[in-house]
Amino acid sequence: MPKEHHLKESMTNHLQTPSAKGGFRPLGLSEPILRAIQEENYEKPTPIQEQSIPHLLEGKDLMGCAQTGTGKTAAFALPILNRLEKYAEEPRKKEVRTLILTPTRELALQIAESFSVYGRYLGLRQAVVFGGVGPVPQIKAMRRGLDVLVATPGRLLDLYNQGHCRLDQVEMFVLDEADRMLDMGFLPDVRKLHNCIRSTPQSMLFSATLPKEIVQLTDEFLNDPVMVSVNPPSSTVEKIDQQVLFVDRENKGALLESVLKDKGIVRALVFTRTKHGANRIAKNLSKNRIYAEAFHGNKSQSARLLALKNFRSGKARVLVATDVASRGLDVDGITHVINYELPKEAESYVHRIGRTARAGASGVAISFCDAGERSYLRKIERVINRNLGEVVDHPFPSTFTRIKKNGSHGPKKVGEHSQERKPGAFPQQKKKGASSNWKSSRPGNAKAALIRKRRANNRRSTVQTG
Repeated sequence: MPKEHHLKESMTNHLQTPSAKGGFRPLGLSEPILRAIQEENYEKPTPIQEQSIPHLLEGKDLMGCAQTGTGKTAAFALPILNRLEKYAEEPRKKEVRTLILTPTRELALQIAESFSVYGRYLGLRQAVVFGGVGPVPQIKAMRRGLDVLVATPGRLLDLYNQGHCRLDQVEMFVLDEADRMLDMGFLPDVRKLHNCIRSTPQSMLFSATLPKEIVQLTDEFLNDPVMVSVNPPSSTVEKIDQQVLFVDRENKGALLESVLKDKGIVRALVFTRTKHGANRIAKNLSKNRIYAEAFHGNKSQSARLLALKNFRSGKARVLVATDVASRGLDVDGITHVINYELPKEAESYVHRIGRTARAGASGVAISFCDAGERSYLRKIERVINRNLGEVVDHPFPSTFTRIKKNGSHGPKKVGEHSQERKPGAFPQQKKKGASSNWKSSRPGNAKAALIRKRRANNRRSTVQTG
């Protein structure tokens, strides 16, 4: 049976999994794990957990796709812990029983923390390995053997090549944020590490988006997998109020300061495309008494942890980051995500705004769009299958805007309609169903059209007289 056909078939099969309306107990997890879950006040599984855990407990390979903030980590952590307890055996020296690969340090730390929380009564050995810090503590942790190893590919491959761990006996293999692995160029290292596994492990791929390249990897990493997709690929959380503000590039800094004056913005995550830009924006905001921290790959691990600590504690109200924070950054209470610069890849937008409205909360995503970013916006709106609500009532409106196919010039001017303002949102948003066609509305266009018309008339006159 062709692979693509099998994946589509499996997508319907997951609907027949046992219902977990009574909580986690009907899923068949062990008592120590259920006790840990209860202590975390988890009342019922999320859709990705409910539909993935039964298949994983049966030992099947799985590809899981769900939007950010829906509990994908627990979807693979709980069945892995259940199997480790069921087949308890002490790992031998340098041996690894479970290998989880992830693209960023922060996500690796969060996954390791989740395993510690859910497996607190199991007495398992685990470690987390990533770059940016000294390798000696990581080498010592792997020396005794591990039940669970969470790692970024580059550092783990270095330590493996130095003989500090063994991967030939891996029983379970997880590739988390698989699409991000492709974006960040980790795939060659992932392949090398996967080739070191001589056994046939139970394998899992999880992602918030599902591009074709990820589906093609199933042949390489998964064996007869079940496909679980609880939302359309690249969907965004419905509780996020998504807005776009058109602004000239030179006015973005001033607009950001104006937006952040809104007291409804309790904790904001600002995304930029470059590390230098993140530093500059954070510095300018702090100069204007808006305390902000910068967060990107050029910072040392200690500096990144300090920035996150200040952001979590509220000491820094704003965290300015590159896309390194779009995956795995799980900070409670992020009320707003602001795209100072739109990402070139539409899927990155999905991950960025997924940092808010987590665990059932609501949030606001504000995107600044200059003239050079209109193509990025069109891609984003096609991928998420909706138009962002256009905000016109802001201090730095641009000279271009959205124009509908029927000729009406975008949203109406401020004051034409009264609209109740929601907390933390901007007034005068364009309706979601508006067209995504864009044209320039610069005053020079009318003059250019007149010149073209005159030239055409002159050409016709020349032909007639000739």
